[in-house]
Amino acid sequence: MSAIATYAVPRLIKRNVALFALSQSFTGAGMQFAYFLGPLMMVSITGSSGLAGLSVGLIALSRFFVAYPVGKVTDTYGRKPGIFMGLSIALVGTLMIGFSLLFRGPWALILGMLVFGMGMSAAQQLRVAATDMFPPSMRASALGYLALGSLAGLVIGPVIVNGTEGLAHDLSMDPLAMPWLILPVLIVAGMIILTFVRPDPKEIGMNLADYYPGYVPLKRESKAGDPAFRAMDLMKHRATRVAIIANCAAQGNMSIVMVLTSLVLKHHGHSLTAISLSHMFHSLGMFAFTIPLGKLADRYGRRNVMLPGVLTTLVGAALVTFTPSYALVTLGTFLVGIGWAATNVSATALIADRTETAERGRAIGFNDSFAAGVSVAAALVTGPLIDLYGLPAAGLCAVVIAVPPLAMLLAGQMSHAPATATGERAANR
Repeated sequence: MSAIATYAVPRLIKRNVALFALSQSFTGAGMQFAYFLGPLMMVSITGSSGLAGLSVGLIALSRFFVAYPVGKVTDTYGRKPGIFMGLSIALVGTLMIGFSLLFRGPWALILGMLVFGMGMSAAQQLRVAATDMFPPSMRASALGYLALGSLAGLVIGPVIVNGTEGLAHDLSMDPLAMPWLILPVLIVAGMIILTFVRPDPKEIGMNLADYYPGYVPLKRESKAGDPAFRAMDLMKHRATRVAIIANCAAQGNMSIVMVLTSLVLKHHGHSLTAISLSHMFHSLGMFAFTIPLGKLADRYGRRNVMLPGVLTTLVGAALVTFTPSYALVTLGTFLVGIGWAATNVSATALIADRTETAERGRAIGFNDSFAAGVSVAAALVTGPLIDLYGLPAAGLCAVVIAVPPLAMLLAGQMSHAPATATGERAANR
């Protein structure tokens, strides 16, 4: 769209995005640990493969509980207070997880995962902050630039795991615990970086025309929270409903695949470092292509990126489930990551387009809560399915989850013609 080239991004906003991305590069390593070490931690401390999906389920459950309330906090007080609150909670959770593994406390591990997950879920208001600072025609691209921090953080996770694995053996400590005891240093560094972000992104979002000369809001930007906002109204409109359901499917699919990847590779005798590298490729898929995916969503429309995104998660889940080699499993988990990225970026941008700054935290929090609910269910059924019917049954479940939104998106493609983001917004009003 020509509108993409119309607005020059102010230096202040570029600086804020760079600071957010840099902070994310430090703090995001913990989520890698939660996903690729989590299933192994649960099996190690409980001795049951049936509980392997519990760690991912706990992360999703924590997001279900906090995503909307934290959105309300950031809509009321600003984005930075909510993000700082989240990282502080996550810091406590990392220490709880590390010591629970050292002292072999399953209930302490469960509580630690919940606390850590709540903190990191609250910190996901970074995404809302990114959308606040850009006009609608640039929002998906903004989410892509923010993800650069997560991409840089991909190197940190395997390096820490590799370095601490040998150290743990030398000290006769659990190698699964050591990364968690190092993580607080990174979280504190990320919090320090965030202190330099100013003004608060919500303030920028309320006054976009002051930062982008010539910008005319597509609709009224309210100066205070809208008491009439009702999250369930998002499900009444076809565009936001499909976005939420597609995001739910991508998240549920990914939850199962992350559990499967660790268990499949461990079953074939691969080391923690090898498993970490495989998950690094998954994370690479999640974050390495968010900028071009965001630009595509801005130029050609949100729905036109969501559709191939959901389809890609389906293909990736099939590869992880039904292929035996390390290379193919890693390719599958990579495809699930990139499919999730396409779906998440386009869905988040669409929801941001259709909500005002003063309610955007709650709207995106509602989307995250819905996705978390599906992710909880998906993660919790993974272990029992593996116990009862083997790995292929859980993988088939991941494939099936992607089918409903895929059908909805295909139906939408057949009934709607506009290709640009502007046209899509007009058609869906």
